[in-house]
Amino acid sequence: MHDHRQAFSAHLTAYAEAHPDEGEVAAGFGEFLRSAPTVFERDHAAGHFTGSAWLVSADGARVLLTHHRKLGRWLQLGGHADGDTDLAGVALREAEEESGLAELVAEPAPFDLDCHWIPARAGEPGHWHYDVRYVVRATGSEDFAVSEESLALAWKPVAEIAADPAADESLRRMARKWLRRLG
Repeated sequence: MHDHRQAFSAHLTAYAEAHPDEGEVAAGFGEFLRSAPTVFERDHAAGHFTGSAWLVSADGARVLLTHHRKLGRWLQLGGHADGDTDLAGVALREAEEESGLAELVAEPAPFDLDCHWIPARAGEPGHWHYDVRYVVRATGSEDFAVSEESLALAWKPVAEIAADPAADESLRRMARKWLRRLG
């Protein structure tokens, strides 16, 4: 397996330049990347990298969200890297597995960065998720299948997420970024 750390580091630098208001976040991700060789492994005690998909419809107006079984909230699709340093590939794989959709295409550069605490549960200590989110586009059928990781899946209008004060803050941030990108 190819190690994508150097390319990921360059993506973080480019992300900080494109989003100066998130420069400290990108720098924190870079520091974590350099902190240990095991940061892509689920058993890295302090935390680990995860890859998520901002899975947009072909027209770009909607995003596919999961009503997450463990967390009980509407969130983007995604999961653990489990040693894979290609986080865009992780996001794509997780989107395919969790949605049942085929013909998905992931952009290579991060769309959003979010570091969040995962509380301890069922023999797993609390830890940090360094979640790297990628735009994944649906290019074929948008008829999804709900996986065992979800209570439900739904295509949600991006504009509604951006305006919904009850939505997860990171979802609202991504919705605002996406709407700006669409112009």
